[in-house]
Amino acid sequence: MNNKSIVAACLFAALNICTLSARAEADVTPKTYTYGTHLDIQKVISLKQDNATTCGIVNARMTYLDSAGLTQVLDYSKFADCHNDN
Repeated sequence: MNNKSIVAACLFAALNICTLSARAEADVTPKTYTYGTHLDIQKVISLKQDNATTCGIVNARMTYLDSAGLTQVLDYSKFADCHNDN
């Protein structure tokens, strides 16, 4: 095999791994947080929240890896990240 074939094969493998992880995250069913829910969070991947025009409660979503390395998604409510100039 020549160098171009090796580079192309490595690039193809890397793209497949990235696509596989994106599909795995899309297949995860979100869980809704309730008081007392046991959280097994090893690493937070992303935090998102609804856009808020005023300070108050908004819906938020956390995507994370648990201690087994599995992707989990948690929906919860939180106070909006608002900044007052007062």
